[in-house]
Amino acid sequence: MTSSDIADRIVEAILAQKLAPGARLGEQALSMLFDCSRTLVREAMMQLAARGIVTVSSRRGWFVVEPSESEAREAFEARRVIETGLIRSAAPMDKAKLDKLKRHIREEKQALKGADVGRRSYLLGDFHVCLAECLGNQLLADTLRDFTARTTLIAMLYQSTHDAAHSCQEHVDIVKALETGDTARAEALMAQHIGHVQQALRLNTPAADPLAGLRAALAPVSGPRNDPDTPSSPTYLGAVL
Repeated sequence: MTSSDIADRIVEAILAQKLAPGARLGEQALSMLFDCSRTLVREAMMQLAARGIVTVSSRRGWFVVEPSESEAREAFEARRVIETGLIRSAAPMDKAKLDKLKRHIREEKQALKGADVGRRSYLLGDFHVCLAECLGNQLLADTLRDFTARTTLIAMLYQSTHDAAHSCQEHVDIVKALETGDTARAEALMAQHIGHVQQALRLNTPAADPLAGLRAALAPVSGPRNDPDTPSSPTYLGAVL
């Protein structure tokens, strides 16, 4: 077990929606789980922090990131630029690579019929990584894995309403366009697909008032105050006698 192995396992868990935004990643617990030293775990966490997957608090430890609304928009824009650019610049895909993508889609469809939500989520996200690999750019495939993990966290955090079956069908359409050599259509379908996922997020919702409870409790009490004609008497807050 290496630090990279640990980091990969955490990213896979995020893609499967098994680690939620803000989840704490304790070094001691992870070292026991992976049967390794805390130093190795810390190295993995530092790798993930550099990739924007986790963040650290000096007093509380490591946590899965909770992207802001602006970070959510940036992540989807980055994916749109990378994935449409990959399709636009790639050479025609050979049969072996098309077959690999079709196998992946068959796995997606099978997962949609089952009850394992984690596997379904993982496969739908991993399609984009698989596509980048088949288009011949491993570096961008690795980058996309991290961006896809971030957008998975965003979907959990902002309660995405995007339908998994619809997402799978859009993957099918993209592969069909690539198979016919219509890269312009494949590029347009990819941009549309990413847009659909982004539009399903519940962004631009009013932020909750963190002081709502205290604000209500400390609001001015209505009624007469210090009325000279009213005799003074003790006040019991919430007392039942």
